[in-house]
Amino acid sequence: MAGDAAALEGAPARALVRAVPVWAWLTALVAVSTLVRFLLARRVAALWIMVDELIYSELAKSFGESARFAVRDVPTYGYGLVYPALISPAYAVFDSLPRAYDAVRAINSLLVSLAALPAYFLARRVVPTGLSLLAALLAVSLPSLVYAGEVMTENAFYPLFLCVMVAFVAALERPTASRQLLLLALCGLAYLTRAQALAFVPAILVAPVVLGRWRSFGVLYGVVAAAVVAVLGVQLARGESPLGVLGAYAVTGEHRYEPTEVGRWLVYHVAELDLYAGVIPLAALVVLLSLWRRLPRNLRPFLAATASISVFLLLEVSAFASLPSVQRIEERNLFYLVPLALIALLVWIDQGAPRPALATGIAAVLGAALPGVIPYERLIGVPSQSDTLMLIPLWRLHERWFALEDLTAVAVAGAVAAALLFLVVPRRYVLALPLALLVFFAVAQRPISARLEYASLGALAEGVGKADVDWVDRATRGRETVVLWTGNTSRFSVWQNEFFNRSVGDVYYLRDPMNGGLPQTRLELDRRTGVLRDEGRTLAPEFALTDGSATPGGTLVDADEKRGVFLYRVDAPLRQTSIVDGLHPNDTWSGPTVTYTRLACTGGTLTVLVQSDPNLYQEPRTVSVRGTGISRAIPPDNRSHAVTVPLRPSGGVCTATFAVPTVVPGH
Repeated sequence: MAGDAAALEGAPARALVRAVPVWAWLTALVAVSTLVRFLLARRVAALWIMVDELIYSELAKSFGESARFAVRDVPTYGYGLVYPALISPAYAVFDSLPRAYDAVRAINSLLVSLAALPAYFLARRVVPTGLSLLAALLAVSLPSLVYAGEVMTENAFYPLFLCVMVAFVAALERPTASRQLLLLALCGLAYLTRAQALAFVPAILVAPVVLGRWRSFGVLYGVVAAAVVAVLGVQLARGESPLGVLGAYAVTGEHRYEPTEVGRWLVYHVAELDLYAGVIPLAALVVLLSLWRRLPRNLRPFLAATASISVFLLLEVSAFASLPSVQRIEERNLFYLVPLALIALLVWIDQGAPRPALATGIAAVLGAALPGVIPYERLIGVPSQSDTLMLIPLWRLHERWFALEDLTAVAVAGAVAAALLFLVVPRRYVLALPLALLVFFAVAQRPISARLEYASLGALAEGVGKADVDWVDRATRGRETVVLWTGNTSRFSVWQNEFFNRSVGDVYYLRDPMNGGLPQTRLELDRRTGVLRDEGRTLAPEFALTDGSATPGGTLVDADEKRGVFLYRVDAPLRQTSIVDGLHPNDTWSGPTVTYTRLACTGGTLTVLVQSDPNLYQEPRTVSVRGTGISRAIPPDNRSHAVTVPLRPSGGVCTATFAVPTVVPGH
């Protein structure tokens, strides 16, 4: 085996590899990858995969401040805790959250780059040093490593997954008690990172059976059985469902899954992985599995581990994707499998690139045909920005050159070309195949990175319109600031300000809660005095952040006028001085009537700014104030026009109702 690899690598390459110690190669690879990933990550302007990123930033911030896991000061252990713990030093070291965000992206970049180490050691069990170093390089070249710019568990789970695979293969090779216990410990650590790791359990139980060595795994089977009994016992004793061990993801176990739907999404996921990997690695893996009995026995543990983990992860993710609320290819839950296929390609190369006619033909045909089953017309769009990155290059091709219905033909044409390379490249040049994949990953990553940068800029612009994203902290000097949510502005105006400003804390809502499922509290309004209460308790925060439809009693300190968000120094107790009804949710456009209500009102005047839109209206529209005889013609000139009305108290409350004519349906 080593001799074949040496012939493929060539004398100059062998000399270079041998001249530099392996540790130096790996150190340089991790360092360069970390730098490149960090530079790319910094181009992501803000959180945009909501509310996942906000949850993990909140957990990390809480752990960095108090060594406990909480979201908006509410303790929670329903999410993966390893990743927030790893990035928590960023929040402990930096008071400025924008700087902490930079530090988080630096940690992310290091974490994903460290995947080169387990990738090397995994490959080294089945191929020579030179090819193992190439496996390490391929592992840190995947387009999905752009997630280093996101506050997501993928950054910790990816290198940990490869560590699990090293331990898995090592235990299958020589199933000592210590290796089995190490494997179980790493699986537990992976589960504490992502509940998705639950699929590891059936995989590590089945692989020994595939190898015919299950009798040697008494420790593994015994510990797993004891753990299952213990978990069931604890959950039943607490009167809770066994699914409670899934934490925030327990709801996924409460659905009824349709086998046909799961099967359909299984095919989609296999096809998309085939496309992601560039066809050739999966074809090589199929060929190796077909040669199971003819290959050296030392390769079987790797192939058994790869096959078992792939099957159960694919089943798990496909079942989740089949839910009516999901219905998309969850590539970000599966890209971890791609390095296994890439190592399989290197094994195939090291074995002399065998091409048995039947198996090779089936592998090539499957590899070329599978991308044709993906319904690109339905799946390319906003959801693919966060979950199915390899569809983004096709999306870009659609935007520039091809109709949406032509993308299937484009994808299949590329897959056919890759399959032909797998079939016809001479054995002496097969090392060019993984090198071509490096180029493929680099080309694919460019539109992916651009799309993620665009999405983050959009999310930031929707949430913050000021140059300093930590403007609340600057204005309050870090003192307590609560949020009054009315539903009349974008949720991103809360989320982004919450993420970039340490002083922004509790979120209160006045009518309907904000979507996203994060902790928030309903306040009761005394319409006579305007005082806001939490279950009868008055509140006395120093500052309040809200939009223009709910003005708290106090002094305006600063404002994000582009987003219609205002910061007030509160005159205790927290109270609301005015209410605006009739605006469209998350917007400042009006319905047919808008009502302004002033609480604890003694009179005075009210001035509002009204603006039209020349894209919708060609003639002036008259806005009138009911019961006053006041009206104002508003021209469609994109300028704000003032309308002033008197306020007359009735029972301590003043009201002004504006009638707004609408001539464009839906506007």
